[in-house]
Amino acid sequence: MEKIKVVQVGIGKMAKYTMRYVYEKNAEIVLAFDINKNVIGKDIGAIMECDDKGIIVDNFSNFESKVKEIKPDICIIETMSLLSDLKDVLLSCAKLGLNAITTCEEAFYSYNSNPNLSKEIDRLAKENNCTITGSGYQDIYWGQLITSIAGSTQTIKEIRGSSSYNVEDYGIALAKAHGAGLNLEEFDKQIASVDRMSDEERKKLINSGEYTPSYMWNTNGWLADKLGLTIISQTQKCIPTTCEHDIKSQTLDMTIKKGDATGMSAVVTTKTKEGITIISECIGKVYAQEDFDKNCWSVIGEPNTTITVERPNTVELTCASIVNRIPDVIKAEPGFVPTSRLGELNYKLCINK
Repeated sequence: MEKIKVVQVGIGKMAKYTMRYVYEKNAEIVLAFDINKNVIGKDIGAIMECDDKGIIVDNFSNFESKVKEIKPDICIIETMSLLSDLKDVLLSCAKLGLNAITTCEEAFYSYNSNPNLSKEIDRLAKENNCTITGSGYQDIYWGQLITSIAGSTQTIKEIRGSSSYNVEDYGIALAKAHGAGLNLEEFDKQIASVDRMSDEERKKLINSGEYTPSYMWNTNGWLADKLGLTIISQTQKCIPTTCEHDIKSQTLDMTIKKGDATGMSAVVTTKTKEGITIISECIGKVYAQEDFDKNCWSVIGEPNTTITVERPNTVELTCASIVNRIPDVIKAEPGFVPTSRLGELNYKLCINK
């Protein structure tokens, strides 16, 4: 079978795993791009810590011309967390008719946080017959896992979830988005103040594309979409996490002082027309020695069910989810399509065409 040709955009901590997984699933990287001068010019094998692959990391400014020349099948984008930050690359993929999948957390279900840009990407992708989606760890552990439990439940009153992760594992953009390293006054001004607004003000921000959602904002939208629920209200509250001693952050290249924000806890409450409430929390912070990743969800109704996953390898699970989703994206209907509409995410022995 013909191998799937993959473009990798973003050659950071995630790409080390994702690119290796692509090769192990019998696909191949044909192009790689970044804007970081420290990786541009390197063979991707150096990033993967293996023999050279003959693919040199190029400057992203050459993305469109190289894609037109090589004609790859799909683009993996592992850079930023907000849809607006990916506007150029996603619109380029849509214009070129290039399928794309991204770890951008907002892209998991951005129709409830940046609808106008989402619709623009969707329109252009449909015009050029390609599919764009967001996936990663949340596809299973904040999504499919919960809807599978719901499938064995007679009645549901409430869904509650909490997930924690070390922002050190995902790069500087994510760490900053969580307020890590800010003092509490700065955190309140830059992060928490967004929560203190009326529904009308929030709607106006969302429609302007200037709203900054926590990851669970988009997760709750995904869950409601997958379960066929109609959202009537949604709010979020961001609270800084702190530590009783100084913590060194390698990602931020700084020591976070005792009492300053190591990250944040974001709680999103979603009420639906059907009477089911979804309350989810994500805790992203620079970990102290005693901290570890944890994912816990409860479906409350008849019967009550709770499932907890301790110490998941969140980075590797994110990258494996992206690679296992590739055939689903290539075969999907065109447009900017959330994975809630792509069917179940299954293990793939290989990802041939």
